[in-house]
Amino acid sequence: MSSEQNGDQQAPSPSVSGLKAAVEEQYRRIKENAETYPYVWASYIVVYGGFGLWLTYRWSKLRRTEDRVRALQEKLRKIVEAKQSAKAPASSTTEKAAWLSQGTQAADKASPLSDKATK
Repeated sequence: MSSEQNGDQQAPSPSVSGLKAAVEEQYRRIKENAETYPYVWASYIVVYGGFGLWLTYRWSKLRRTEDRVRALQEKLRKIVEAKQSAKAPASSTTEKAAWLSQGTQAADKASPLSDKATK
């Protein structure tokens, strides 16, 4: 059993070394290609680097716009709350008076109709 355990422990080493060798081989091929075709690689860097810079610029502009919108929404929310709190004491009295007057008007309108129906 101890030989099996030793074999199990050594099994990952070849796969790790195989992976390491594959990565090194790929790096060597890319390096040779870059040395062979420097203008192509430079154009890739310019194009994709410019694209990355543009995306970074747009992202930061979007974040600034979102921050401004949040600040304006907060200001607006505070203004609305201030107006509502200023109207709250007066509006409760006004609402009660309006409700009572609507009830009275409804009763007045109902009375002539009921009188006409009985006559």
